[in-house]
Amino acid sequence: MNNAARIGVFGAGLGLAFGAAFGVGRVMDPVLDEEQRAAPSDHGADHGADHGAGHGGQEEEGGTEGGGAGSGAGAEVPGGLQVSERGYTLAAPAEALPAGEETDFRFRILGPDGEPWREYRTEHEKDLHLIVVRRDLSGFQHVHPTLGEDGTWSTPLTFEEAGAYRVFADFVPVGDPGGGLTLGADVAVAGDYEPRPLPEPEATTTVDGYEVSMDGTLAAGGESELAFSVARDGEPVTDLEPYLGADGHLVALREGDLAYLHVHPGESLTFHAEAPSAGTYRLYLDFQHDGTVHTAEFTVHAH
Repeated sequence: MNNAARIGVFGAGLGLAFGAAFGVGRVMDPVLDEEQRAAPSDHGADHGADHGAGHGGQEEEGGTEGGGAGSGAGAEVPGGLQVSERGYTLAAPAEALPAGEETDFRFRILGPDGEPWREYRTEHEKDLHLIVVRRDLSGFQHVHPTLGEDGTWSTPLTFEEAGAYRVFADFVPVGDPGGGLTLGADVAVAGDYEPRPLPEPEATTTVDGYEVSMDGTLAAGGESELAFSVARDGEPVTDLEPYLGADGHLVALREGDLAYLHVHPGESLTFHAEAPSAGTYRLYLDFQHDGTVHTAEFTVHAH
């Protein structure tokens, strides 16, 4: 495989998380009340829900900054801003989780009837992709949970530091003509929250001994082209390995309101990204080499 491999992007659009940093504690989504948002128990008891934004209703979580995504009359609400959409709800843990130790992270996708949804279409070799990130855009994880017979998804997760986190479930429900969905919910990790400032923008970053470079800029309100290259020991990497049926994945997260930015794959490690407004964005590029997945991170300002 040559180094002009195409990078795939999972889901209808990949992710962007922005947001004012929240203190640690219970963080509730506006669509569901406390009873509806109760986390799946260890015994897998079902939790029904009345979906406040179901069947296409769209309730945005929090305001946007600077006329951002989802602002303005008739503006399309990006994925990831809502805990419920088209009748589907992400039921995430409501209790505070421990920091620095592995947790059996459990959640459900509730269908339009309030029951756990169990039928998913495989996209990029998985039935569901879970993105986890702290509100300051640190602690990024991209994992693939296992679905239990009772409709509970589970995966081992370690939240290294305390704080408010956002989890995004990216999936396609079988039989739904609306296609894929990205739902988002907040979870709290116990302890003192010390937000980190974002690194300054740089065209090159290093991860696990790999040098990853980005060429391109983000233009607010339009589509931009971003091209990446990977090198090790000063030599181009020409044998990137397939990861989830593609050669890599790009997730874009904007500082501010926890919405997904639309990113589309192109040729020769290029992406076409749509930045809805001016702001600061964090980009996460997953690629696999020598059997290991690496994530290169970039800070980008859109003007």
